[in-house]
Amino acid sequence: MLLEFKTKNFKSFVDETTFSMLAAPKQKGLDYSLFAVKNSRTSKGLCSSVIYGPNAAGKTNIICAMDVLISILLRGHIRNALSVESSRNPATVALELIPNNSFDEPIPVCFSIDFLEEDYRIQYELQLDLGTFLDADYESKRTVLQEKLLINGKSVFNRKSLEIDNLDFPEDTSIHLAKDNADTMRQIAENSLNPQELFLTNGFKSIYSPKIADLILKWFTEKFMVFYRTDSMQFMGHLVNLKENTVYVEKTYNEAAKLFEAAKLFGISSNALGHIVDREDSKPKLYSIFKGKNKAVLAEIFESHGTIRFINMFPLVIRALLKGGTLVVDEFDASIHPMALMSIINIFHNDEINKNHAQLIFNTHNPIFLNSNLFRRDEIKFVERDEKTQKSILYSLSDFGTSGKDGVRKNEDYMKNYFISRYGAIRNIDFTPIFEKEPQSEHAEAAYNDTPKT
Repeated sequence: MLLEFKTKNFKSFVDETTFSMLAAPKQKGLDYSLFAVKNSRTSKGLCSSVIYGPNAAGKTNIICAMDVLISILLRGHIRNALSVESSRNPATVALELIPNNSFDEPIPVCFSIDFLEEDYRIQYELQLDLGTFLDADYESKRTVLQEKLLINGKSVFNRKSLEIDNLDFPEDTSIHLAKDNADTMRQIAENSLNPQELFLTNGFKSIYSPKIADLILKWFTEKFMVFYRTDSMQFMGHLVNLKENTVYVEKTYNEAAKLFEAAKLFGISSNALGHIVDREDSKPKLYSIFKGKNKAVLAEIFESHGTIRFINMFPLVIRALLKGGTLVVDEFDASIHPMALMSIINIFHNDEINKNHAQLIFNTHNPIFLNSNLFRRDEIKFVERDEKTQKSILYSLSDFGTSGKDGVRKNEDYMKNYFISRYGAIRNIDFTPIFEKEPQSEHAEAAYNDTPKT
C-alpha cells in the first residue's frame, strides 16, 4: 500500500512535491477503507485519490514521476534504456527529459517513496545528478548522489557512508549473516559500487539481503501499477511459448470469469474478445472473435475505444483488488461511461470487497467525482502551474482546513466551488475573441500561403 510519494526537480515540479495517501489529521466522515498503517499508532492510509487541474498544469507529470522511479529501480541504473519498444513514457527511456528546463546548471532530481508490504513499512530515497534538460551528452557523468533505505522506521543503509545500520532483521532475510563480517562485507560493497548503479538492486541485493531487495522489487513489479498514458493499458499477461493463430484469454489469477461477467454488464455481448498472435508480429493483439463464422477481426477496427479500454483495464482492477495493489492511471475516465467508473470506485471503497487494501489513484477533468459523498477532502488533489515561474504545485482539498473564509466544510458543493475558482487549479478559457476580431483577409491569406503544407 502506497503511503507517500515525493519528487523534486522533476519536469514542472521544481520544488519538493508530496503526494500523500495518508489520511489528513482531524478528517472525519467517509471512513470506508481507511487502512490502519502498521508501525504507527495514528496514521491511516487512503484507498483512493483523484487529481484535478487544467491542461498543461502538471497532473500527468506526477504520474510520470512514479513511472520513472519504477523504471529506474527495475533497471538498477541511471543509464538510458536500451529498448524503447515497451515504453509509452519517453522519460523512462531518455532520462535527460526529466530535469526542469529552467536550470542552466545540474540540480539534483529527487525521489522518495513510503509504502507497506507484508509486515514491513519501507521508505526509500534516491537523489540523482542527471545533468540539465536535454543534455544527452551528460549520460556518462550521471551519478547517484544519495540512496537511503529505512524499514519500520529504522535506517538500513545510507549510500554516502555505506553503513548497514541495522542488522537485527529476522533470520530469513539473511541480513543477520553480516553481523560477524560487517567490515569485510562493507569493503566488498564499496569496491563494487558503481556511481551509476543503485546499491539496493546491486550490492545490497547480492551481498546483504536478496530477500529484502526482492520483496521491495516485487512490490514495484506486481503491486505498483502505474499507467502514464491511457493507451498503455494493454495486454498484461505473462504468456510464454506463444503459438501462431492461438487465442489467449487474459486470466488474472484465475479470475477470467469476473472479467466475463463485467464485460456482460458493461454491454459487450455480440462477440468474444481474446488475444491472438499472428505471423507478422509475435506480440499478442486484442481481437473480436466471431465463433459462428470462425473469424477474428482486430478489436481496434471493430470495437469502440471505450470497449477496448474497458477490456484492457478491468483485469488490472481485479489484479489490484486481489493482490492489494496500487493502481495509478492517467485519465482513468477516458472513453468510459461515468456509471461504470462510479461502480469501480465504489468497489475500492467497499470494505467487504476491498479486503487486501487495494488503492485507486487517477487524474481527470470530469467534475462528477467532486462529490463529498464519494471522496474525502484528503482524497481530492489539485495541480496548478504558476504563470510567472511555470512551476507546478500539488495540494489537497483538506489543506484548506475547515474554518475561516477559505475553509472547506463537510457536505459543501465541491463541484460548484471548483468552477467558481474557490480551490484554484482551474483556468478560464474563452476562445470567442479570436473569432470576434475583424477578419484581415489579405493578411490571413498571406499567412496561409506561407504556412508549410502537409
